[in-house]
Amino acid sequence: MVSEAEPSFFVRLWLCWVCFFRVLFDAKFAAHVQQLPAEPPALPPAPKAPEPASAARPAPAFVAPERAALQLLSLLQREGRFVDFIQQDIGSYADGEVGAAARVVHQGCRKALASLATVTAIRSEAEGSRVELEAGFDAKTVKLVGDVQGSGPYRGVLRHKGWRAASLALPELVGDHDPHVLAPAEVEL
Repeated sequence: MVSEAEPSFFVRLWLCWVCFFRVLFDAKFAAHVQQLPAEPPALPPAPKAPEPASAARPAPAFVAPERAALQLLSLLQREGRFVDFIQQDIGSYADGEVGAAARVVHQGCRKALASLATVTAIRSEAEGSRVELEAGFDAKTVKLVGDVQGSGPYRGVLRHKGWRAASLALPELVGDHDPHVLAPAEVEL
């Protein structure tokens, strides 16, 4: 079970993607990230679930959510070379080279995401516009940042619209496909 302290794989994947480009193109955001501690604070250990009294059966090699996450990564790799881009050390490349590569990766990953999912904005207002949140707003869909004090209503500036996955339809896997193989090695003869 994933708690709020442990976002799901898809949330972490999206956060990685968004943060990468914000750090790359937003110097102010990059300065904030740079001030974060290198090691995250230690979390308390999760409570252990009681073991069933019956004989323990071996766990499956991987569970369905892992299979779906691996399949999504594979599709992002196939269409946008996402894994190649993230695994590449881009520190030695010029900004123009990184930008050109990012454009190709962005186009491919956007195509893959559009073919698999319906993603909608949580807020309809333009980023940068003034918004008001009534008391009792849905804290699962809106995160307050900055100097948060008291209780609603809150007035502030929309910094990010937020995203909601309205649907996700991964293609059926066939045959003996190994979902752990995100992209097979290629050997040219």
